Amino acid sequence: MSETEFDIIGRYFRRQPVKRKDVLTGIGDDAAVLRLPVDRELLLCIDTLVADVHFPAGTPAAAIGHKALAVNLSDLAAMGAEAAWATLALTLPEPDPVWLEAFSGGFFALAGRHGVQLVGGDTTRGPLTVTVQAHGFAPQGQALQRTGARPGDRIYVTGTLGDAGLALHLRDAAAAELRIRLDYPEPRLDAGSLLRGLASAVIDISDGLLADLGHLLEDKGLGASLQVDGLPRSRAFIAALQGLDAAPAELYYELPLSGGDDYELCFTVPERCCAEVERRLGGLSCGCTAIGTIEAQPGIRCCMQDGGSYQPAATGYLHFQGGDHD
Repeated sequence: MSETEFDIIGRYFRRQPVKRKDVLTGIGDDAAVLRLPVDRELLLCIDTLVADVHFPAGTPAAAIGHKALAVNLSDLAAMGAEAAWATLALTLPEPDPVWLEAFSGGFFALAGRHGVQLVGGDTTRGPLTVTVQAHGFAPQGQALQRTGARPGDRIYVTGTLGDAGLALHLRDAAAAELRIRLDYPEPRLDAGSLLRGLASAVIDISDGLLADLGHLLEDKGLGASLQVDGLPRSRAFIAALQGLDAAPAELYYELPLSGGDDYELCFTVPERCCAEVERRLGGLSCGCTAIGTIEAQPGIRCCMQDGGSYQPAATGYLHFQGGDHD
């Protein structure tokens, strides 16, 4: 390699926009030394992105850097956490200076917006793989979890669904707005923090609404009814489908239900808290939409406004069972 591991770290990753006071020793030592606030609990998550599995060939390096951090911050958002620190393990076929400059730029642009400091990591040679571990704080006893839903709770999602899935479906023909949703997902950290004390269960939507909602239900064997006509879809999503000469009608339903890569929050709320949740999240750009109800009968039922039902063709992305996922 023309550049050593230490050259790469020093040139592309030691400089960064965030310098937190709780980082006593960061990049450059054998381990980071971090100070945890006495009134907070530490939350950790980790995700790996693999070339041609989690992002298509030709994805801009800046987008890969952004997304590698964003998918982890989305997990912290689902826990109601404040993001703080990150570590990065980067495997590269070759140390391409142009690629590294763009990758680190995308990573640090998102980190800067959310006050996240990179505190360590590793670089090595091999197939392009990016692993990020993110660390965050939550007030003691207030971290959100997946397991608190009860029959009668309302089901909500932030933002819109299906944009990233449609961008992947259309590939190079996708509109810029859709491609941004695929390549530059926005972690809903503000929404997650506002849900503390109100939401009964929360998860981020990475593998598709049906798959991830299923995780909220499985612990207690619950079910849900969803109003598939009322799932939030962006204007770009609707316009793109209208612009296709022979767009399958199923895309309008399938992609919001199971397309994946939305990185919105899906959460359940007791009826008594719904008005306050809608008030709080109504002040955010992503907002929130009520899409269904938790039920005691197991299974997810997709209902139509005309009283009929919809049978999804897929339930979301399943790891280790083939197919590409972004």
